[in-house]
Amino acid sequence: MPVGRKGLDIIAAYTLSQAVGVKIRGGAMADTNHVQQIRPVEQVSVDQEQLGALYHQLGEAGAEDVVCRALEELAHRLGDCDALYSNAEWVALRKNVHALVSVAEQIGMHAVARVARDVTRCLDHGDGIAAAATLSRLIRIGERSLTAVWDLQDVPF
Repeated sequence: MPVGRKGLDIIAAYTLSQAVGVKIRGGAMADTNHVQQIRPVEQVSVDQEQLGALYHQLGEAGAEDVVCRALEELAHRLGDCDALYSNAEWVALRKNVHALVSVAEQIGMHAVARVARDVTRCLDHGDGIAAAATLSRLIRIGERSLTAVWDLQDVPF
């Protein structure tokens, strides 16, 4: 059964609670009124050396063009993830997430690429709970990484 963003967060919280042995009050996943949402905060980073090399190879205008297009592509694909998951479009979701890997790697977002690979593996193995949890993580890390790159725009390379 497809779920929205809130559902992804609840599934991720439930999955994490099971992994660390925390009991959820009420004992049932269906009773979401008693599920505490866990909002993990992870450090994200952008490989500044890789961005610097991109600027060195392409020049400022060329690199900015590549970075801006990559950021737009990442933002678009991350946004599509919710809809594809909610509509249970698994093949399209896998293709969308797989495309994130090369775009993220191109601009030094290695954590985004790594988690996108994890989501792809979960989808390939048909593990819906793990896919929901890692997809939620991908969206979180992706959004924070996009912000990190925008924050770097004033940093000289």
